[in-house]
Amino acid sequence: MDERRTTPHPDLPLHRLQVPRPHLLPFAIGGFDTIGPLSRAGFPHRHSFFEIVHVTGGTGAHVVDLVHRPLQPPQLCVIAPGQVHHWADADGLTGQVVLFNEDFLLSHPQDLAALRSLAGRPVLRLGEQAAPVAALLADMEHEYLARPAGYPGVLRASLHILVVRALRARAPGEGGAAPGRTAELAAAFTRLIAGPGGLRRSVASCAQELGVSPGHLQTLVKQATGRTPGRLIRQQQTLEAKRLLACTDLTIRQVAREAGFGDPAYFCRFFRRETGMTPGEFRAGVGGNHHDPRITSIAAAPDVP
Repeated sequence: MDERRTTPHPDLPLHRLQVPRPHLLPFAIGGFDTIGPLSRAGFPHRHSFFEIVHVTGGTGAHVVDLVHRPLQPPQLCVIAPGQVHHWADADGLTGQVVLFNEDFLLSHPQDLAALRSLAGRPVLRLGEQAAPVAALLADMEHEYLARPAGYPGVLRASLHILVVRALRARAPGEGGAAPGRTAELAAAFTRLIAGPGGLRRSVASCAQELGVSPGHLQTLVKQATGRTPGRLIRQQQTLEAKRLLACTDLTIRQVAREAGFGDPAYFCRFFRRETGMTPGEFRAGVGGNHHDPRITSIAAAPDVP
């Protein structure tokens, strides 16, 4: 599959979940047009919520964290909070968009780890899961629009089934979420380092906040993800730095601070070690900035830093 770098933009709006009946449900489902035309947003942006996109038709590409993935319908695209994404050269895009936050997953907490795992591979070719997924999403949309008695429970159960089917669609050998306490702790650790101030946390401070010893955190996170907590923090720092270098006009010093580094010189050495390029070389390689900040967000006006 062609996975190439794409052209960035200067500011990075954070879209928060706004649904027609937020007092009833932190959840929405609909087609690209019913969710809103900016569900096809062609500029990089983040969400504070999860998004699952069922693409049934169209051409173009889905760009997630600077990687360009051509559309191959039918497919699912999973975007986790904090990831940067947009649609590139999209034409005739059809399908359904599912938006929800973590509160909607309280009855199935194990789905958090699964969704973050799926977001690491946001293009999921459905194969034999195509028909069941299409039928499931059609039923979910009907429940959401008709709101019969008990519909929130049906939607929560259906979303859990959708996550399971997405895991089944993943290519053999890609792995799945580890069960039970291991997956829950790994998901909680991932949320800590992906959240506000997370990149300034140490493994020891995360372990203290999660109520476990650093050694226990090390063992369980490595078991669930195949990577150590320290490695996950470094990967998150590198990814955040790439996002900011490509999608904002922040100085290298400012990028270093936002990525959790007090010393810009050390940040430059770290970034070169992780990527093989200096921050300046990376920024030059991904092109110029041309996002129009006047475009309204899909969900809300961008947060002002």
